[in-house]
Amino acid sequence: MSMRRALHFVFKVGDRVRTATFYRDVLGMKVLRHEEFEEGCKATCNGPYDGKWSKTMVGFGPEENHFVAELTYNYGIGEYQLGNDFLGLTLQSSQAVSNAKRLGWPLAQVEEALYLTHAPGGYPFYIVDKDQPPHDPVQKVSLGVSDLHRSTHYWATLLGMTVMEKSEKNKTVLLGFADSQCKLELRDISGTVDHGTAFGRIAFSCPREQLPGIEALMKTENQKILTPLVSLDTPGKATVEVVILADPDGHEICFVGDEAFRQLSAVDHKGSELLDKAMAEDKSDEWFAKHNKQKAAA
Repeated sequence: MSMRRALHFVFKVGDRVRTATFYRDVLGMKVLRHEEFEEGCKATCNGPYDGKWSKTMVGFGPEENHFVAELTYNYGIGEYQLGNDFLGLTLQSSQAVSNAKRLGWPLAQVEEALYLTHAPGGYPFYIVDKDQPPHDPVQKVSLGVSDLHRSTHYWATLLGMTVMEKSEKNKTVLLGFADSQCKLELRDISGTVDHGTAFGRIAFSCPREQLPGIEALMKTENQKILTPLVSLDTPGKATVEVVILADPDGHEICFVGDEAFRQLSAVDHKGSELLDKAMAEDKSDEWFAKHNKQKAAA
């Protein structure tokens, strides 16, 4: 399982301009690539929506060795309802703390050298106020679960992650495929997990040859498969194969073939320019205002 690696978390965004400001100017991430699509994704990467949407990958470095954020924007959706499923992304960057203070971005200190802020849409981000490390600053993604023992079995025994830490006091388990990668923290919320309409998706890569085996294992274990092995096309780029799963609490998990994904995820140095161009050409807010309508709230 050491050949598997954590890739990204998918966030649905309703306000692309403020979202770009948060990731670029507050956190200090770079736009790694930006893509526009005229119709919905076969693997529902943009959620259960048809029509025009965009995908923007942002991070502190290349996707081949950094955990990044995938920002999906549906042109007709203005906001999404948060649940209690996504509990935060933790990163280390004193520069991000300074940026937030300088820009007046809401920031709350939760303990010594640890701050809480929120991305547009309400997604929580925890920032460790220490110098940004030379490797990936993103430390962990925290997800809420209803039964910590059951979820640990799923992620460790079935998906092959290593249990790295346990805390009975905090009701948490920290897992990962390698010390050098972003970790997954499962936190028992002592109740039902509600995904709202803003539900995200965490993605991992593995050798392409492992994908059929992952699908077969989930069938054998009577676990949910949201999208059986399928090929996804990106115009002008590599075609990747994915299997989409759901854990016992309904958290979506994407496994993608690593070889093709490394080609697809190559940094596009025009990514930021393409995002700015798309935002400038996006007249959807103006159209809705002109017709005295509001964008849909998912």
